[in-house]
Amino acid sequence: MQWKEITTLDEWKDVLGQSAGRGKVIFKHSTTCPVSANALNEYEQYLADNPNKDIDYSLIKVIEARPVSNQIAEDLGVKHESPQIIYVKNKEKHWSTSHWAITKEHMTAILD
Repeated sequence: MQWKEITTLDEWKDVLGQSAGRGKVIFKHSTTCPVSANALNEYEQYLADNPNKDIDYSLIKVIEARPVSNQIAEDLGVKHESPQIIYVKNKEKHWSTSHWAITKEHMTAILD
């Protein structure tokens, strides 16, 4: 399974709206941070193995799409962190974690 990159506010609004019917995972990634590179590797390992197929997976590059990243934090009432994973269902945050807590095992335990 692959993630889809969110680059615009309109794309974010679509993802948030669609979460009313289907769960969404948002991975906030910093392209300049080694901790984020490690978390991205864990995210991609989770997706390569046997991810929950009832969830759609997205990625946002926080430096390149700062306004979108900020809007996600505001819309969901979640303090911005990077790296960060947020599980969204019914237009609200159901779970989030950040930094070294982003592991394949942790995602499997929560999302499956």
